[in-house]
Amino acid sequence: MHQNYYFCPVVPCGNRLLPPNIPDTLTNLQIREISIRAQRENIGRLPQKQGTYLWSGKKSEVINLENADVNVAEKTPRQVFAKIPGVFVYDMDGTGNQTNISTRGLDPHRGWEFNIRTDGIITNSDIYGYPASHFSLPFESVGRIELVRGTGALQYGAQFGGMLNYKLKQPDTSQTIGFESISSVGSFGLLSTYNAIGGEVGKVQYYVYYSKRVSSGYRENSASDFDGQGVMVNYMPSANFSLKAELLRSNYLYQMPGPLTDAMFAADPRQSTRSRNYFNPEIYIPSLTAEWQLSRQTRLQWTVSGIFGERGSVRNDNPATLADTINAATLTYNPRAVDIDRFNSRTTEFRLLQGYDIFGKKSILVAGIQYFNNDLHRRFTPNGGTTGSNFDVSVDPVKGWLRDLHFKTQNVAFFAENKFLITHQLSITPGIRYESGRSKMSGELAYYDPEDLPATIKHNFPLLGVSADFELNDKQNLYAGWSQAYRPVIFKDIIPGNAFERTDKKLEDAYGYNAEIGWRGAAGGFKWDVSVFRLQYNNRLGSASVDENGTFYVLRTNIGNSVTNGLEIFGEYGFLLSDNLRASVFSSTSYFDAKYKDAQFRVASENRDIDGNRLESVPEWISRNGLNLRYKDLSVSFLYSYTGETFSDPLNTVEPSSTGATGLVPAYNLLDLNASYRLQNLLFRLSVNNLTDEQYFTKRPSFYPGPGVWPSDGRSVVLTVGVKFGGSR
Repeated sequence: MHQNYYFCPVVPCGNRLLPPNIPDTLTNLQIREISIRAQRENIGRLPQKQGTYLWSGKKSEVINLENADVNVAEKTPRQVFAKIPGVFVYDMDGTGNQTNISTRGLDPHRGWEFNIRTDGIITNSDIYGYPASHFSLPFESVGRIELVRGTGALQYGAQFGGMLNYKLKQPDTSQTIGFESISSVGSFGLLSTYNAIGGEVGKVQYYVYYSKRVSSGYRENSASDFDGQGVMVNYMPSANFSLKAELLRSNYLYQMPGPLTDAMFAADPRQSTRSRNYFNPEIYIPSLTAEWQLSRQTRLQWTVSGIFGERGSVRNDNPATLADTINAATLTYNPRAVDIDRFNSRTTEFRLLQGYDIFGKKSILVAGIQYFNNDLHRRFTPNGGTTGSNFDVSVDPVKGWLRDLHFKTQNVAFFAENKFLITHQLSITPGIRYESGRSKMSGELAYYDPEDLPATIKHNFPLLGVSADFELNDKQNLYAGWSQAYRPVIFKDIIPGNAFERTDKKLEDAYGYNAEIGWRGAAGGFKWDVSVFRLQYNNRLGSASVDENGTFYVLRTNIGNSVTNGLEIFGEYGFLLSDNLRASVFSSTSYFDAKYKDAQFRVASENRDIDGNRLESVPEWISRNGLNLRYKDLSVSFLYSYTGETFSDPLNTVEPSSTGATGLVPAYNLLDLNASYRLQNLLFRLSVNNLTDEQYFTKRPSFYPGPGVWPSDGRSVVLTVGVKFGGSR
């Protein structure tokens, strides 16, 4: 970019007009024009402290999404997170509804190993019952994305994966009203529009958006219809206090085309085995946040928020080998299974950041308390739904619900971290988090005696951690950290799938730790972040076979542990080819050695030792490499992505099963092209996704949304036009 600024010698006037009472000695100064050329960066790091958070010694990444050449309309994760090494994408829904990602060998299903937030507000549907995030943001509304790996977990939650925070665009405070509109049209019937207004009136800032996106989908019977809204109002009666209210909503209806066998995938990956399967989450997230800057060294934040809504689905989730056909006796389809989850999650959090001096050196304390009160209401019937073909969650009153349960949780967490400055270069930050609470289950389960279920699960976990930061110079530092984490036993772990399963009343929460050490910095036109890590994950949940006095059953229990050791490498080099032509190349590459330890896995009626087997859905290598060329206001980006082969089950089965539910997931290579042109207030973008039309899939689900192969999207083209008059910054 190229901009001209006029600077005054008075701080903090910046590029504003000189005040009328400026001394005479300054009014005679001649202000000269300075020309500044700079390249907008779309990847960065969190500062050592931010608001009431302390990030010193933590591995973090910040994606400036507004500056990135990516397919924002469809939220293509491999493009959005391209410069974050180790991000594994579960890519089965090309419509942009959900972002299924993980890091460091964890489960990518709806990001449920992350503490997921929007503007710092938790969006996981129910941390202790169903931690997936069903809330779906339009990425046109996102200004930047912040990712903190697991060693920062003591401050925000106990998740192994870390924190993923989506920061919404902020209103342009120089405008009373500003407007932004972004519209996209693309392959497979994609139509998308995003419209927002924002600005500042007196002491009030506001930002309001509406988004709508429809698509017929890459595969047959994979249509999608999304709409989302957001309202933000920030009242600032003084420079030291603000009160912000937000209300966010997302709603989408996705037609699920069903799984394929390997033979079906080879013959035609766009075919469908289901036409009557639908998924529909509608989520509301209200929040109220107050912030006080009490003094130069004291900052307080108090947040109250909630997650309310419903997730409904109707489906025939049999394998692809069992067709969904007309019943000869009734001349109709068979009744479908119906799932309805109602979320009622409420959170309040109080945080303090306090700076102080000790032994003549500056220290920073972050402390707080977090309280959850959740009620997850889950209802399910395997064959009580309608025989129709449209989305309808009605249930036959005669058959009723096979499962109608409440999973209520109350939990309180205390946390504190303190940064001690040992020398002017070295700081050490120890921390602690203590979780205490319980989950209680009540209701009806037709095929199981509730007395045989663990009706109350206690959560009592002290978690410790420590991180260190060594500043080599003003642009380079070494960082290291170790922090404990845990994942509570959730609803699906407790409830038997059928009458032949039982649940171990002594189920234990998964626990373990993250450890990492890295070196990051910049020199000349090169910047880098290289780290090694170890993730210990104990008490993994699974199934074991039990023969008790001649009675056989399957027991849901803790099956063992796992360890993931890995290497994460990011490097980018930018250089000028001419006065107006700038280029940059980058590589974001990771290596995973992820294996089971002291673990067993049920096969029919026997338990097999799987010690040393590779974890499912964890490739050894993930590498994304890019080239960006920028000529004046034109930018062209190429992205090459490689993901290595993965196993779909703990037995590391290579040959595909007849249903496609087990077997090797082959490696795949993808090439994407994005080009953007900015003309004053206009933006034009062309996205060609999967340029070589690679036919691939990323995972073989063993249960929901259906066992088998779920193909990812082939080549698609998206054209985007945006216009902005103030409105966001």
